Amino acid sequence: MKLLELHTRSLELAAAVVDTVQPEQLVLATPCAGWPLRRLLEHVVGQHRGFAAAALGAGADLARWRDVPVHGDPAGAFRRSAEQLTAAFATAAVAAEPAPLHLPEIGDGGPFPLDRAVGFHLLDTLVHAWDVASALGSPARLVAAVEAEPPLVGALLTVAGAVPAAAGARGPGRAFAAVRAEPDGTGPFARALALLGRDPSWSAAARPAPEGADRTDFAKSR
Repeated sequence: MKLLELHTRSLELAAAVVDTVQPEQLVLATPCAGWPLRRLLEHVVGQHRGFAAAALGAGADLARWRDVPVHGDPAGAFRRSAEQLTAAFATAAVAAEPAPLHLPEIGDGGPFPLDRAVGFHLLDTLVHAWDVASALGSPARLVAAVEAEPPLVGALLTVAGAVPAAAGARGPGRAFAAVRAEPDGTGPFARALALLGRDPSWSAAARPAPEGADRTDFAKSR
């Protein structure tokens, strides 16, 4: 399967998770510390639009990367922006000479070749889908679906393994926490989470997350 097809599949699986979000659940805590589900989803939709803009040559404009309100229709906002992104990546892929993408929220901003940008977003899509599923208390179905498709989970592990792991690139104030030790019996999705410093066993707290607190953001560095 080509990377663009795997990316499209990642969006399909993520959309299926977001489809289950009810308006009253938008206050739930997520693995992105301090970010309730609403803010996480607004970030995700903003990233869809930012990557789409980058694929069409406008990624250097920081305004294109702003979080986008989802109001009471997170599934609709997710799917519409995902369709825009899929179309933008497809347009870039058929260009005679695909232009490198500027991604100002990743590392030094690039420019990055299209395949790397697609890989970055595939990682974000699957991990943030796990964030949403974990907030809802049901990540197992998503994990099983991804692991049932070896090319997809393989792509996730490849990109996760390429994230810089040096001490200076991880920790407080950085995009990723330190790499975690893998628990016994860990599957490939959990290994990817551990590589990114995530706790595969995270479960939602019983109280809403406060607005505006710090969190680990997958869009800040690679």
